Amino acid sequence: MTDRAGSPGTLRARFDLAAAQQGFELDDAQRPVADKLAALGAELRKHFHRPRGLYLHGPVGRGKSFLVNTFFAEAPVRGKLRVHFHDFFDRLHRTAARHRASSGSSAVDAAVAELLDGCRLVYFDEFHVHDPGDAGLITHLLRALHARRVTLVTTSNYPPAGLLPNPLYHHLFLPAIELIEAHQEVIALAGPTDYRTTNRQGRFAEGTWQWPGCEFPPPGSEEQSTLLINGRNLRALAVRNRLVWFDFHELCATPTSTRDYLALADRFDTWVISGVPRLADCGPDARQRFANVVDVLCDKDITTHVLADHSIAGTLADGTDVARTASRLALLRPIPFSEAARDAVVPARQ
Repeated sequence: MTDRAGSPGTLRARFDLAAAQQGFELDDAQRPVADKLAALGAELRKHFHRPRGLYLHGPVGRGKSFLVNTFFAEAPVRGKLRVHFHDFFDRLHRTAARHRASSGSSAVDAAVAELLDGCRLVYFDEFHVHDPGDAGLITHLLRALHARRVTLVTTSNYPPAGLLPNPLYHHLFLPAIELIEAHQEVIALAGPTDYRTTNRQGRFAEGTWQWPGCEFPPPGSEEQSTLLINGRNLRALAVRNRLVWFDFHELCATPTSTRDYLALADRFDTWVISGVPRLADCGPDARQRFANVVDVLCDKDITTHVLADHSIAGTLADGTDVARTASRLALLRPIPFSEAARDAVVPARQ
């Protein structure tokens, strides 16, 4: 990239060009963020300088990933890594386990060194934390990033203080929040428009929310399959090529994790989740797991069909991330149950 291409003005023009290519103009909330990212790109050209990173947060659908994806593509720096945070964290777990088995000590440091070898810029998309067991490992990861003088750019639906929101465990994440605020400029992007609901594109948005689920017959017992996921068995009501069908209780009311959902999303590109209750009737863990499932399926752009005994509006309850989950579920096409709709959206066993 030429010197001129690395200047703030030229980098800034890339955002307007990228938006125009997708048929829109940056709005009043997005333009200041584009200015900040362009300035950061120019700072990254200084090879012996590690600029402060950026933590961009706000409601879903405001353009966070679009802006940072555009920045990342144009950032004039070698050694850069863009990754969905859940994917990276899953790789970190597995790599640390391998190093722990072979070397024992400092397994996390060895895993970070392997995964981030040569990186000057790391972009974590969709950063969020709900499992208190992850708090220490994420704090260790952030310290390792800063020790390696890596500039970190993050998108999230949560401000730093909103990470690991459960009041029983929030204190465990305070050291990580302090690291974020010390090494990243925190910026909110909270424009009035949720662009995901105005332009429904992608496989997730091709899915449906169907009700009443009590009339939707489940697969026969002969279709049930046991899937081995991350060392544990998970029962699926059916597996049909790249389609998997789960009961809500099995998927969300048992001790499953986001790592399990990620592994399943790599194997199946169409999901059916039946028996989804009103979340007010669920425990907090099941509600949170359902929110995590929706996050993964939406982020991975998986075609998703939800079968419930009520409409989307009757689903959410206090205790889950209502705004985030509601916005993502709103992408699904709501349709009352009908035999024709069932046959159209959930292919029969071949």
